[in-house]
Amino acid sequence: MNRITAPPKPAAGYDEDFAAWSSDQARRLRALRPAEIDWENVAEEIESLGRSDKRAIGSDLMVVLEHLLKWRYQPGRRSDSWSNSINEHRDRIERIILESPSLAPLPETVLPGEYARARHNVLRDTGLSAKQFPESSPFTVEQVLDPDYWPED
Repeated sequence: MNRITAPPKPAAGYDEDFAAWSSDQARRLRALRPAEIDWENVAEEIESLGRSDKRAIGSDLMVVLEHLLKWRYQPGRRSDSWSNSINEHRDRIERIILESPSLAPLPETVLPGEYARARHNVLRDTGLSAKQFPESSPFTVEQVLDPDYWPED
C-alpha cells in the first residue's frame, strides 16, 4: 500500500526569513523534478530572489562606506546629502536583514571587499591621495550599521 506523507516543513517561513525560505524552496524544487515543468530554472529563479538581497546589502554597504570615508576625511564638505545617504542605506540594510535574518552575518563577511570598492570610488571622486585612506576599513561593521555612529575628523 502506498503511503502519502506530507513534505518536510520548510527551514524558515516566507515571512520569517525570505532568503532562507527561497534557498530552501529552490532545493526542494530541484528534488521533485516532474517532467512537465522546467524545475531547474524555476528553482534558479526563486533562489536568485534571495541572492538579490545579498547583492543589495553589499551595494548599500559600499555606499555607506563611501560617505563615511568622505565624512571623516573631508569634514569641510559634510552635507545633508551625505548624512541622508548614510541613513537611507543603513535603513535599507536593516530592512533586508529584518525580512531575512539569515543574512545578518553578511555585512561582516562582505565588508573588506565593499570597503575596497568604496575606497576606490572615493579616491576617484575626491582626487585625494591614496595615502590618506587606510587600506582596510577603519570602521567596524557595527559602526557602519549603527545609526548613531558618525566618524570624527
